[in-house]
Amino acid sequence: MTVEAERAITAEQELGWRRYYRMQTQLLGVLNRELSQETGLSEADYEILITLLENPDHTLRARDIRAALIWEKSRLSHQLRRMEARGLIRRDDCAEDARGAMVIMTPAGQEIIERAECARLRAVNDHLIAVLSEDQLRALADISETVLTHLGIACSAHQEM
Repeated sequence: MTVEAERAITAEQELGWRRYYRMQTQLLGVLNRELSQETGLSEADYEILITLLENPDHTLRARDIRAALIWEKSRLSHQLRRMEARGLIRRDDCAEDARGAMVIMTPAGQEIIERAECARLRAVNDHLIAVLSEDQLRALADISETVLTHLGIACSAHQEM
């Protein structure tokens, strides 16, 4: 069997995949560096704080954050400990379940995530939205939804805003 016959995808498909992979990796790297430089937040800090911000009382059970972010329990625990030490969140016992913990965004956490959200939206506009046409943006949204649906990941309301 030839090398070409063994390929699971064509050369053109592979090129498309490699370009997408490089774009996604580089774009996320730029966005994360700019977020860190402007706010001091890591991507993990941002993900947790934005998840809390989306809830009216800025409070969630730790397990619900873990499920929303699809993180391992130990990763979330370590990240929450670091964020608590920096005063971005606090943890309280869960009234309904003594085994659970409630994660509450502090005023300092709220102030920094509001700044970070502005910085992130500005960076997304500068590095993605401003360089694509309306047709390309629609295609990107359609492609993303198709792949996420295939993976069994539903788009949440905040992702569709």
